Amino acid sequence: MEVKSRHHLRSDAVAEIQDELAERLGVEIDADTFENVELTAGERDIVLVDGDPLVLYVEDEDGREPFLTVQGANEYPPAEHLVTVDAGAVGFVSNGADVMRPGIVAADEDISAGDLVTINEESHGKSLAIGRALVDGTEMTGDQGRVVESIHHVGDELYELVV
Repeated sequence: MEVKSRHHLRSDAVAEIQDELAERLGVEIDADTFENVELTAGERDIVLVDGDPLVLYVEDEDGREPFLTVQGANEYPPAEHLVTVDAGAVGFVSNGADVMRPGIVAADEDISAGDLVTINEESHGKSLAIGRALVDGTEMTGDQGRVVESIHHVGDELYELVV
C-alpha cells in the first residue's frame, strides 16, 4: 500500500465522521487533527487521527461510510455493533478468515445484515477485525455457517501501514 495523496479534512468533514461514529458505534473521538489519506490502486481511504490510522472508509452500494480500523476500535472501543468470538476463533479471525457461527459467543441484537461490525476476542475484549454482517445479530450464534465477512484484520496491510 502506498500513499497517493493526503490532506487535512475540513471541519464539516470531521464533524460528519464524528457524528457517524458516535451514532453507529457509540464512540466519541476527540482529537486535534484529522487527515484523509488516499491509497493507490483504488484501495480504501483512511483517516489519520492525530497521526494514527484510526478510521477507514468502506464502500457499499450506497457510497462509502466511515468506520473504525482495528487500531481505532482498540483506541476507542465501540459500545455497539460488536461481535465477540471465543479463543478458538482468534487465530482464524486474526489471519483474515470470515467469522463462522460456532466461534461466536455474543453479538449485538441490533446488528442488521449488511452492517459493519467490530469483531472482539472474548477474554480481553480486544478488537481483532472489522467485517460486514451477513446475517442479523439475532442469527449469529449457532452450529454452522459464515456470518461475518472479514474486511480488515490484525496484521493485514492496512494494520501494518506506516504513514
